[in-house]
Amino acid sequence: MDNNINTLDELNKGCTMGITALNCIIEKVEEESFRKLLDEQLIEYKDFSTRIYNLYKNYTSSEIHDVNPMGKVMTWYGIQKDTMMDDSISNLADLLIRGTNMGIIEGKKILNNKTLDKKVHKICSEYIKMQEAYVEKLKKYL
Repeated sequence: MDNNINTLDELNKGCTMGITALNCIIEKVEEESFRKLLDEQLIEYKDFSTRIYNLYKNYTSSEIHDVNPMGKVMTWYGIQKDTMMDDSISNLADLLIRGTNMGIIEGKKILNNKTLDKKVHKICSEYIKMQEAYVEKLKKYL
């Protein structure tokens, strides 16, 4: 049971960090097709976050663990620092790909090393597939 709760917490943290990063980067984007892609990805993260939250209630009455505010600030700061000299679409896509790859790696580690209920395993697999699809879409902007 703890593996399920911990996995859902990790997935929620990944969604939260993705949402935070996308909100920071979208502000810097003027190119329409790239902005549209980021808006789509943002919606997917929000949808996954809702699904994770709803599934979480099946395993505990506790509140889902969120990213601490300092983590969100550090994400914002890192993006600002990494785009200060270069806010090109290529650099923004690169930042998003690196962050998304961290989520994919974490998800794969979870699937490879934890025993999970079917529903948690399924949402984790879907989350990884969603992220892999966005990495592929972002590559064309490098």
